[in-house]
Amino acid sequence: MAHGDYLFTSESVTEGHPDKLADQISDGVLDAALAKDPKARVACETFVSVGLVLVGGEITTEAYIDINSLVRDIVHDVGYVDPHGGFTWDSCSILNAIGTQSPDIAMGVDVGGAGDQGLMIGYAVRETPELMPMPIQLAHKLSYKLARVRHTNKLDWLGPDGKSQVTIEYRDHKPYRIDSVLISTQHTEAALDRKKKKMAKARIDELIETVVKPVLPRKMVDNKTRYLVNPTGRFIVGGPQSDAGVTGRKIIVDTYGGRAAHGGGAFSGKDPTKVDRSACYMARYIAKNLVAAGLADECTVQLAYAIGVKEPMSLMIDTHGTSNHTPAKLVKLVRKHFDMTPKGIIETLDLLRPIYRPTAAYGHFGRTGDSFTWERTDKADHLREDAN
Repeated sequence: MAHGDYLFTSESVTEGHPDKLADQISDGVLDAALAKDPKARVACETFVSVGLVLVGGEITTEAYIDINSLVRDIVHDVGYVDPHGGFTWDSCSILNAIGTQSPDIAMGVDVGGAGDQGLMIGYAVRETPELMPMPIQLAHKLSYKLARVRHTNKLDWLGPDGKSQVTIEYRDHKPYRIDSVLISTQHTEAALDRKKKKMAKARIDELIETVVKPVLPRKMVDNKTRYLVNPTGRFIVGGPQSDAGVTGRKIIVDTYGGRAAHGGGAFSGKDPTKVDRSACYMARYIAKNLVAAGLADECTVQLAYAIGVKEPMSLMIDTHGTSNHTPAKLVKLVRKHFDMTPKGIIETLDLLRPIYRPTAAYGHFGRTGDSFTWERTDKADHLREDAN
């Protein structure tokens, strides 16, 4: 391959994946708290395993949250209703181990400071209409489509657990073609070839035609594109029955599919005073608006905070050689147009609302809808005018 030519792969998982089930429960608890008390402090962690959901962490609120009913409703919504799968909404045990937030943390947060230290990354690139890297964006669309055809019974033999993976061939650093697509999906006995005890070829073809091909851009597919479906041959036992799940274990799936750097902080279950969530949203908002304004074709934004301190400790902008403007000029523009204090982030992006469960599956970025205020490009015109 020539310089600038390479293969790049990203993965996504469905809402029934154990880690994503845990994320949705944590964010479901957060939403329940914010719906009754916008000032609630929430750091909720979930662990799911064989027949068990353990909900823990720290919550400070006067609102009452029925953890048991909330968990069962989410597990039911996701699709764990068939007892043959071993893990169901009405039979799993639920343990509640939630405490209150440390007063030592509250001292700094109550006066508008950051809820923790850390570094946060935002990224945008002109590869898709959503200004996301193409591999992760397509992987998310495949996982979402897989769940939709299950929920609508279009493919009634699918189970809740599943993964997708997309490999893109880049030429001169630009997406050129789809090299391969991998789908691993839980299924019922009805999908098996009875003689071979493996997933029937007819079912594999049906899934490719119903889920995969409608999602892929036709111009990116050629006769060398490979499709792999359940390479081991079968995937009947899935979800928490086969693998434990933990909140915050899919941070690369949640962000940019490995294309950008990551600060290391997870998102789900955390209220917006925790900057490892809210400042990542702001960093994405900044990066996306800079790219949408035409000031760069690719942009990475890094923010860093100290616990209890309002202003970010640092702001870094890297346009990866795709901008005619210096980093210093872009930093000056960003400081003028964006309030990066925790309070400013919360107010700008309207984060004290029960908007978080939809973020817990299929990525926090590159999305549409009322929850995803950080995907707006309402600052682009102002940035463009000011820069020029």
